[in-house]
Amino acid sequence: MTMTEQLNALGSILAQGSLHSLFQPILCLSERRILGYEALSRGPSNSPLHSPVALFAVASQAGRLSDLEMACRESACRRFSEQQLPGKLFLNISPESLMETAHQPGRTLQLLHDFGIPPSQVVIELTEQTPTDDFDLLQTALHHYRNMGFSIALDDLGAGYSSLRLWSELRPDYVKIDRHFIDGIHQDALKREFVGSILQIARASRAQVIAEGIELPEELAVLTEMGVDLVQGYLLCRPQEQPPQEARLMLPKPESANVSLNEEGSDLSALLSEQPAVDQDTATAQVLEAFRRQANLNSLAVLDGRGHPVGIVHRHSLSDALLKPFATDLFARKPISRLMSSDFLAVELSQSLQQVSRLLTSRARQRIEEDFIITLNGDYLGLGRVIDVLKLITELKIQQARYANPLTLLPGNVPIQQCLTRLLQQQRESVICYVDIDSFKPFNDIYGYGRGDEVLLCLAQCLNDRVDPSRDFVGHIGGDDFLLVLGPQDWRKRLNQLLDDFHTQCRRFYRAEHLDAGCFVALNRQGVRQEFALLSLSIGVVHLHPQACEQLDASQLAELASQAKHHAKDMEGYSVHVINSMDMLSAAV
Repeated sequence: MTMTEQLNALGSILAQGSLHSLFQPILCLSERRILGYEALSRGPSNSPLHSPVALFAVASQAGRLSDLEMACRESACRRFSEQQLPGKLFLNISPESLMETAHQPGRTLQLLHDFGIPPSQVVIELTEQTPTDDFDLLQTALHHYRNMGFSIALDDLGAGYSSLRLWSELRPDYVKIDRHFIDGIHQDALKREFVGSILQIARASRAQVIAEGIELPEELAVLTEMGVDLVQGYLLCRPQEQPPQEARLMLPKPESANVSLNEEGSDLSALLSEQPAVDQDTATAQVLEAFRRQANLNSLAVLDGRGHPVGIVHRHSLSDALLKPFATDLFARKPISRLMSSDFLAVELSQSLQQVSRLLTSRARQRIEEDFIITLNGDYLGLGRVIDVLKLITELKIQQARYANPLTLLPGNVPIQQCLTRLLQQQRESVICYVDIDSFKPFNDIYGYGRGDEVLLCLAQCLNDRVDPSRDFVGHIGGDDFLLVLGPQDWRKRLNQLLDDFHTQCRRFYRAEHLDAGCFVALNRQGVRQEFALLSLSIGVVHLHPQACEQLDASQLAELASQAKHHAKDMEGYSVHVINSMDMLSAAV
């Protein structure tokens, strides 16, 4: 297709207003609600400019980027308003379009006014069509929209070399992590480190992080575990002209979610306080009276007609609001929805203590004396106190420290026993791996215990790199013995990766002559000089099936894993020996 034909196609699309607007939901996991929708534009299905990449490339070359973006905005606002979609509208806007001569300031604001959408409901996603060092341009774009009441999002964080500088200088309200860092995050420790760093910076800058491009349940599980609360991607919902308006239709059901073997307890029952709630239409005077009657009542949840939380009223905030002159007379008969806080945390009963702790610490505005809401499938159950979360987390950390291995800081024998007990109680299909280092004692004799400790720390890191924190467990039995619990889906692949990791990492611990020879000489247990192969791993595996759980206790399960390890050590070099619990049951019959 010639450039002339492309320009004609673009002109026809703009003249006829034949753009299609699709919407992809952005979901809030903790509150199980829709935060908003990102508007995405497509050309006519029968047009060579149907693809947004081709569409915007031609518009940029023709100097009509501003015209195209305004047409996209108009289409998105019209469809968003017609469907009365809940939450915020995320609009993609390139700073370059602001510099075109065709750009007319104020048109977006007028457009929103025409369709009855307040600016506070709109988030401007600043996207760069081409790399730029023009930070003055971006600052101009930011202030242009923020001064009109819009929120600002920085798109594709991490995609360009200038992203962190943009974040530092623009201070956006939202940052969207580039898809590259989400893809396969459950199998990539470096990507988890990157996202973890982003979350730390977000807490410091009071920005909210959105993970986009989620396509796998494993990716969602890891991001949830890390404390990412806002998510978007094909796994949840593809872009649609008429997207779903209920979050529960897209989110995984809480009761079907995996319970991490690393965590004590399976829900938040210990934190639940069954406090009363009020309807959003309740008069402010009645809410004030409720606080006066109950001196120990710190907060009241505000519900809609379906029993779903829409806000929260804190005693101190209500008091501050009514201290203003004439405020009590002004608001006494008004519904409490006028004074409630819409910025609240709601968590599902099925979430873990660690997940709630991460959500609380990620909220820059959460005060320690404030309460949060606990729900069941989106319905209000009661309140939880931040101080109780902190107390339980502190107790758990003390317990973990008490029973952790002092070298690797991995859970020791008591948490390992608790993990195996929970595993049998939950009757979950799992793979229990007893990991042992071959030739470790003679290695210590030759290289010293300091270097041996480095090897143990190396193995601990390799094990951590191969676990999925939403479902797996790593423990240190003692010495060079470790226990690894994996999910049943891809355990063979992950064990092979572990063997490769350890083999590669260990090379730095040997002297050159030992590496060249592929062995070293040391005294064996009988005091006789013997040639030993370089360090390798022997892994004994018990594939546990639900049917076998009632026939075993934790000690028997651990003994089976130990037996499998001894079989593996009978083989030279890197080895894996598997005991299938179903075969064991068949033999016992």
